[in-house]
Amino acid sequence: MIKSYYTDHDLLVVLGPTATGKTRLAVQLANELEGEIISADSRQVYRGMDIGTGKDQNEYKLKGKTISYHLIDIADPQEEYNVFQFQKDFQKIFLNIHKYEKLPILCGGTGFYIKAILMDFHLPPVSPDKKLRKELENWKMDDLILELESISSSELKNSSLETKRRIIRTIEVERNSEKKQQRKRRINLKIQNPIVLGIEYPREIIRERITKRLHERLDQGMVHEVEILIDRGITHEQLDRFGLEYRFINRYLLGQLTKNEMVEKLNTAIHQFAKRQMTFFRNIEKNGIRIHWIPEGNLNSALDLFRLK
Repeated sequence: MIKSYYTDHDLLVVLGPTATGKTRLAVQLANELEGEIISADSRQVYRGMDIGTGKDQNEYKLKGKTISYHLIDIADPQEEYNVFQFQKDFQKIFLNIHKYEKLPILCGGTGFYIKAILMDFHLPPVSPDKKLRKELENWKMDDLILELESISSSELKNSSLETKRRIIRTIEVERNSEKKQQRKRRINLKIQNPIVLGIEYPREIIRERITKRLHERLDQGMVHEVEILIDRGITHEQLDRFGLEYRFINRYLLGQLTKNEMVEKLNTAIHQFAKRQMTFFRNIEKNGIRIHWIPEGNLNSALDLFRLK
């Protein structure tokens, strides 16, 4: 077995577009390199949002062993959880994993969370603007994107466009000009030598995997999961901000779409989101962060990067 102390990397990152098997590879690497996984998924932090977010704790079991994982099921959907909170939580967990001489493995598809760690963004806490949020919640996604673009085209490129919630939060921060002036990139004092792995598949294979996974999740009860969230007090407006699966199922439950329309439109939207994720990751590379692309998430190809020469 390859031991984590055989490498001088203090952080391993596993990223890639949706439906490429990031968790699977991260678990395999954690098993080989004596690591623990820190989730970089902005929706898996929420309890009760399991099928729609692809949260499956069984994935963290390998050969009778459970790999330790963090930042999953730590907040209720009614709570505010953002990149600022993620950075604080990540730092505590990162330091604790190193304390026990393990390798932290940051794994997920929320590009902005990953970029905030790798580039050590300084994001000042901006208090929620309830009046602004109430106004923007009634806007359509396209209008929100145009609004963000008019405020800051650079933030538009740096932001995930999957959820209304995140776009509204970004607009909220950007409109606060005083805080905006305080934000800057700092030299990373904690993470000295990260290594970033990206999972890549041919585009047609990703399309097949996305469609297959969507139908599997529907068969597993994804619609019923959304009904349970509504019964627990999550509003239709909140569901619309929680990402593609919850947005389109919400519209189906409201009678705005037939089931076939919901499935078709959701499938198309996820394909488009996967393309945006890849564009985001390519932009990370342009910012000087090297990504080692692993064909189809092959474990041996990934381990070759760690083997002693």
